[in-house]
Amino acid sequence: MRAIGIILAGGNNKRMRELSNKRAISAMPVAGTFRSIDFALSNMSNSHIQKVAVLTQYNSRSLNQHLSSSKWWDFGRKQGGLYVFTPTITAEHGDWFRGTADALYQNLVFLQSSHEPYVIIAAGDGVYKLDYNKVLEYHIEKKADITVVCKNMDAGDDISRFGCLKMNEDSRIVDFEEKPVSTDASCISCGIYIIRRRQLIELLEKAHDEDRYDFVKDILIRYKNIKRIYGYRLNTYWSNIASVESFYQTNMDFLKRNIRDYFFKQAPGVYTKLADNPPAKYNPDCNVHNSIVASGCIINGTVENSVLCRKVYVGNNCIIRNSIILNDVYIGDNSVIEHCIVESRDTIRANTTYIGTPENIRIVIEKNERYTM
Repeated sequence: MRAIGIILAGGNNKRMRELSNKRAISAMPVAGTFRSIDFALSNMSNSHIQKVAVLTQYNSRSLNQHLSSSKWWDFGRKQGGLYVFTPTITAEHGDWFRGTADALYQNLVFLQSSHEPYVIIAAGDGVYKLDYNKVLEYHIEKKADITVVCKNMDAGDDISRFGCLKMNEDSRIVDFEEKPVSTDASCISCGIYIIRRRQLIELLEKAHDEDRYDFVKDILIRYKNIKRIYGYRLNTYWSNIASVESFYQTNMDFLKRNIRDYFFKQAPGVYTKLADNPPAKYNPDCNVHNSIVASGCIINGTVENSVLCRKVYVGNNCIIRNSIILNDVYIGDNSVIEHCIVESRDTIRANTTYIGTPENIRIVIEKNERYTM
């Protein structure tokens, strides 16, 4: 493909509450086995983009470990490959990434040393499937300076945490608001952009000279009436997991058969780093209904409408309903967990009850001494 890829995976926000205390949002588990960033990486690989950079920053240790080998997404190649860039202190730069545009600027050498004419920029916290070739063809057909992948949201959806845009009949963006308190727009940006590489370098250098650091506010919004910025409508499943509510709902969506089939049975596939865990073990008295159970789990109790990530132990007479249990959790006998997200490497002692509500998902973080599974 005639493009390089850049995945922005360094941000953080308070909407994830305690879940982002130990990991980057792009490293959050999805559907039991996957990480959020796997979807953007898989889209890059399936679109035959051979050179991809991931820009990380906040709590990046687990994300860097996940990306330690590029072979899982077929980037283990002599030409191109997968690059992971973190903020680097140099004689010219003594700061962390101060925004998305600054993150791109601090890695300007990557853009300057590449030869592909186009750049695809994607967020690392989106769950979707997309052939970037189709977006690039649209970009060229429209003779656009920048193309923004966007999606119409349903009435009642909270769009205040997204960039909201309006387009004319030709799909050219005429108005763009970043995270408005109130708006009558129903179309949001998916955080996926296509731009010519040389033009991106020029815009980043100008933004840096003017002490502007945000790609959306200081490039997209600032130049919306000067540059030809078009919207490409995405009509398939897309979700952003950067809040507790959306992270919970996205995982619950994978309990729907049509969503699972779309991501995991329909080509192209979604790839992730594999772990050498034994298959899940269902003991005689267990009862599992409409749930995702990842490898390494041992189930003794009842699990309903839930997502269990790798290496979760569910004790005798336990009841797990409408919950997400992250990796490596021990749940003691006679425990009840409903409408909760249990943090990884937790130990839930026997006879413990945690109950949230659909409107207020409870995050469970225990600091008990670990049991041996």
